[in-house]
Amino acid sequence: MGSMFRSEEVCLAQLFLQSSSAYACVSELGERGLVEFRDLNPHVNAFQRRYVGEVRRCEDMEKTFTFLAQEVRKAGLSLTPPEDNLPAPQSRDALQIQEESETLARELREVNHNREELLTRLRDMQEHIQVLQEGQHFTGQLAPMGSPFRPRAFSEREPLLDPSMAQRIDLRINFVAGVIHPWRVSSFERLLWRACRGYLVAHFTEMPEPVINPATGESVTCVIFIISYWGEQIGQKIRKIASCFHCHMYPYADDEAERGDTLRQLRTQIEELTIVLGRSEHCLDQMLQKVLMLLPAWQVRIQKMKAIYFILNQCSFNITDKCLIGEVWCPVHDLPAVQQALREGSRLSGSTVESFVHRISSTENPPTLIRTNKFTAGFQNIVDAYGVASYQEVNPAPYTIITFPFLFAVMFGDVGHGLLMFLFALWMVMLENSPGMKKVENEIWQMFFEGRYLILLMGAFSIYTGFIYNECFSRATTIFPSAWSIAAMANQSGWSLEYITENPVLVLVPNVTGVFNGPYPFGIDPIWSLAVNHLTFLNSFKMKMSVILGIVHMSFGVFLGIFNFVHFKQMYKILLVFLPEIIFLLALFGYLIILVFYKWLVFDASTSQFAPSILIHFIDMFLFTENADNIPLYKHQTTVQTVLVVVALASVPILLLGTPLYLWCQHSQRKAFQIQREPSSAEERQSLLNSGPGRSVNVAEDDVERAQPKQEPEFEFSEVFMHQAIHTIEYCLGCVSNTASYLRLWALSLAHAQLSEVLWTMVMRNGFWMKGYKGGVILVPVFAFFAVLTVAILLVMEGLSAFLHALRLHWVEFQNKFYAGAGYRFNPFTFTASTWD
Repeated sequence: MGSMFRSEEVCLAQLFLQSSSAYACVSELGERGLVEFRDLNPHVNAFQRRYVGEVRRCEDMEKTFTFLAQEVRKAGLSLTPPEDNLPAPQSRDALQIQEESETLARELREVNHNREELLTRLRDMQEHIQVLQEGQHFTGQLAPMGSPFRPRAFSEREPLLDPSMAQRIDLRINFVAGVIHPWRVSSFERLLWRACRGYLVAHFTEMPEPVINPATGESVTCVIFIISYWGEQIGQKIRKIASCFHCHMYPYADDEAERGDTLRQLRTQIEELTIVLGRSEHCLDQMLQKVLMLLPAWQVRIQKMKAIYFILNQCSFNITDKCLIGEVWCPVHDLPAVQQALREGSRLSGSTVESFVHRISSTENPPTLIRTNKFTAGFQNIVDAYGVASYQEVNPAPYTIITFPFLFAVMFGDVGHGLLMFLFALWMVMLENSPGMKKVENEIWQMFFEGRYLILLMGAFSIYTGFIYNECFSRATTIFPSAWSIAAMANQSGWSLEYITENPVLVLVPNVTGVFNGPYPFGIDPIWSLAVNHLTFLNSFKMKMSVILGIVHMSFGVFLGIFNFVHFKQMYKILLVFLPEIIFLLALFGYLIILVFYKWLVFDASTSQFAPSILIHFIDMFLFTENADNIPLYKHQTTVQTVLVVVALASVPILLLGTPLYLWCQHSQRKAFQIQREPSSAEERQSLLNSGPGRSVNVAEDDVERAQPKQEPEFEFSEVFMHQAIHTIEYCLGCVSNTASYLRLWALSLAHAQLSEVLWTMVMRNGFWMKGYKGGVILVPVFAFFAVLTVAILLVMEGLSAFLHALRLHWVEFQNKFYAGAGYRFNPFTFTASTWD
């Protein structure tokens, strides 16, 4: 948590890796996740790098692993990540993994191929048997042949379906039998009729049992067809058409005894084939079990190996020293751990020369590293979604842990709704280590689960603000006795029975003795839920509360900017940026808060009717006028307000011109100092170049020029001025718009309370009208409907709305006062967590 308030110090370092131990050293760094590597060969093609061969070999093995994983999933099995942390394989281990995986994949392909062939043969035999069985019914129904025929000439084109042709004994009738997909039957039958002109008799019937297609695994109930025809030309046409429709044709003997023998042979072959297929399935199961045992470990180890060679390709090779040089971003705190990792890698590789790390200077901005845990990660993600913090910039996340749930609860305040949200988050927190909770792949659920601690605090704060609003499912609770006394009002005012009957609305006057006994101990008095003007009262209270919270929140953001100015040694900005900003904000809107509290403290129930309007006073403050109808709150109020407005307006030019003029003066002084140094520098340079006979041969003109101090970039006053002008306009106008933006706290709180009230009135209250057992029976579905609407509308929709508005208040109104968010995240090279994914 030491780096939670500001990102850790990160430095640029060089790694000197011996060629023999570079692989082991990078592996150790990947296991510990300490450094982020930089690519020293950005202009070198990926196919021309030093270890491209090793990377290709890893990719070839990954292709083999993909095939094995597909076969496992096809069998209905699932791979599980290995429990142990496996190291990256050495060269000999990688070669062994490659040989074993390729052998296993080859054997698996052979077994699958043989299995598919056996299944295809089995399907063909089953279809053949069903064709023969169905053919017996068809051929058995043919008219008996043997009756005499009329002596006349017959043509080959005479249709077979002619009844007179059925009595011919000397005509030979042939058969074509097979199986066709049911989608193609109508087209097949139509084409046969048109092509053969009716010289056939076709019989179609569905198979009694479906057949599984080995290629697709689908179960299809095909259609059996048996076609009787006469003439070889007709037979050839039928076979060609059947092949075009991808029909499975089977031999169908003319003799019934021959068909019976074929049927018995097919049944015997199916029994033998089933035994062989069972042994093949058993062999396949054994191979898949072996894949399940070995493949997860292979995948993790080869992924680590590929990542190591990818990093080694980013290093530069020093031919002279025969070592690899890599540049890394590393937290300063972890430099000893990096050196220890390099030492361990050198020991494991057996290298006699140790690798080492050397810290170097850099002009680039380092990446931002903010360490988080499971509690703070959700809040840090909210900040990073706006923009990753600049290096060493103040981190808003620690303050967001409190302010974000609180501002959410101001808009979502309800004891019942907050309790439901709190219990839901508490359930996720209690089961956060359960494997089933982490394996759910639904993106919405993962988003809820990752923000479980955020939801937990939002629910807890909503319970707190719900007690302040005194609302529990829109109903008020009487925790303490009410401070208002109706009996005292009735006794003091002399209300009669007729007066109470004629006036449905009774007024409680706080000035009457004993009617109002002081403020309620905590939150809103429950009697306000019965008042007809409770909405007016709550609107006034919540509107002032929203403005107060908003101004305090923005002022806190301005004060946080001081820590940035001090850390980056920009002390001039404290006087030229911070003071004008805080004076402008507090002189105008801070004064508004003082007026609100002053009015609350000075005016009580007896004098409330004479209290002036703060809004009118605030408008008159900017117009430099007075309103006779609106009495002042205190003496010399107009003078004080005039001074505050003048001071606020006077801070604007300071904010606008202070920083550009200061930087211009600093640049002018440095430029004058450089001009004074130029003559002496030129003399020294000439003396080094013209040193006569004793001149050193190692001194060159380029070396002398390189030794001179580098000139600073040109200072553009117009650019700095425009930047500061934009900041000034944005800040001054933003103070007004951002203050008004915090009124969303009032609006969302009012909307949530009214929706809850409507839901209770329109749904739940209707379940209490009937009495007795009928009322109890009706109350069950009414309560179920009320519960569903409460979760769907008030918890999910209203909760999401309040969450988005609280997010906007932090991003726009709070963080833009001090937070730039122009950095980039520190992404260390690591094997943990994401390697299996």
